[in-house]
Amino acid sequence: MIFVSDTYENSGEIADVDPDVPVGPLTLPLDQWHRARSGRMVDFAGYWMPVQFDGIIAEHLWTRESAGFFDVSHMGQLYVSGEGVEAALEAVLPIDLSTLPLGGVRYSLLLNEDGGILDDLMVTRWGTGFYLVVNGATKWDDIGHLREHLPDAVTINHLEDSALFALQGPKAFEALEPLVTGEYPLSALTFMRGGQFKLSGIDAWISRSGYTGEDGFEIAVPAESAAELADLICAQSQVKPIGLGARDSLRLEAGLPLYGHDMTETVDPVSADLLFGINKRRRNEGGFIGADKVVPLIATGAPTRRVGLAIEGRMAAREGANVLSGETEVGTVTSGGFSPSLERPIAMAYVPVDLAAPGTPLSIDVRGRKLAASVVSMPFVPHRYHRKGAA
Repeated sequence: MIFVSDTYENSGEIADVDPDVPVGPLTLPLDQWHRARSGRMVDFAGYWMPVQFDGIIAEHLWTRESAGFFDVSHMGQLYVSGEGVEAALEAVLPIDLSTLPLGGVRYSLLLNEDGGILDDLMVTRWGTGFYLVVNGATKWDDIGHLREHLPDAVTINHLEDSALFALQGPKAFEALEPLVTGEYPLSALTFMRGGQFKLSGIDAWISRSGYTGEDGFEIAVPAESAAELADLICAQSQVKPIGLGARDSLRLEAGLPLYGHDMTETVDPVSADLLFGINKRRRNEGGFIGADKVVPLIATGAPTRRVGLAIEGRMAAREGANVLSGETEVGTVTSGGFSPSLERPIAMAYVPVDLAAPGTPLSIDVRGRKLAASVVSMPFVPHRYHRKGAA
C-alpha cells in the first residue's frame, strides 16, 4: 500500500514508537483566531483547542436554540483510493459500501480481531475513493491500522492541509445557506449526505451531519482559508463560536458515545449499542476484522449494555463512578455531567442486560454518597436531524 506521508514542523523530539507521529500539543489553523476571541485553550488530543468562550452552559444553550460554530480540525481527514479500494475497505470495516451513493455519509467502526472498538469514524463516497473522518486522539493509530491491513494497491492520503468545522443547531441552515454556492442548493442536502460547494469563492466539502443531535453541517475547507471562512460564518447573527466543553455536554444529551470513554478496544459494538455501525449485509456475511467474535455476539446478545441514566438531585456523576443495584456494584459510569437542557445530571454507563430496561432503579456512588438513578432511553434530548422527506 502506498501511504502519502506529510511533513510536520515540530520543536519537540519525535517519540521513539513512531517517527511519523508529531509531538504535541500542536496548533491548529484557527489557534490565533480562538485566542483573539478569548477562547480558553487546553491540550486536547495533542492539540491546543478552546474549551469555552462565553461559558459552557451559555454555549450549550445557544447551540440548542440557534447555531454554534465548532473547530474540529484536530480530527483526522483521510482519502482512501486505488484499485480494489471498496473491497479492501470492506475487509477492514463492517460497512456495506455497495449501497453508499456518491456523496453519501455512513457511520462505521474500526475493530480489532477480538471485536473491540479501536475507533468510530465517518465514511463518505468521493468519486473513485472514500473520505474518512476519524477521531483526533486516535488518528495516528488508525492510520497505522489501515496501513497494516489495506493492500499495496490502496493509497491513504492524510489531508493535513484541510481544516474542519461544524456548524450545529436549528438555525445552522439559515446561517449557512446565504453563504454557499454550488451545482445544487444547500437545501438538497439531507442528514448524512454531502456535496461540493463554494464558500466566498473557496472550495468547501459540506455534509449535513454532526455530533450534537441537532441539524447541522460539517465543513472541510483549505487550512490556509480557515480564518477567513470562520470570520464569514461567525459574522452571521445566528452563529457564535463554541468550545469543547459544550460539544461534550451536547453529545452526552444526544446519547452519542465518545471514544476512549464510552468505547474502547475492550468494548464490543453489541455492548456499546452501536449495531447501526455494522450494516445488515455485513452482519450476515461477516468478512471484516473482528467478525468471528462480533457476528455470534449479535445473535446471542452481549452480557452488558451501554445505557442512559437519569440522576436525582443536582450532583453529577463523572466517569469512573460505580453503579450499584442495591449494595452490589454492577457497572461503571463512562460519561456523565449536568444537562443544561434538562437541568439535571445525566450519565452513560455499562450495566448487565437484565438491568438495562428503562425504568430500572439503580444508584451511583459519588465519593461515598449514593445518588439515586434510573435507566432511561437515549437520546436524553431528541435528535433533530434533517432527514430525507422532512419539511
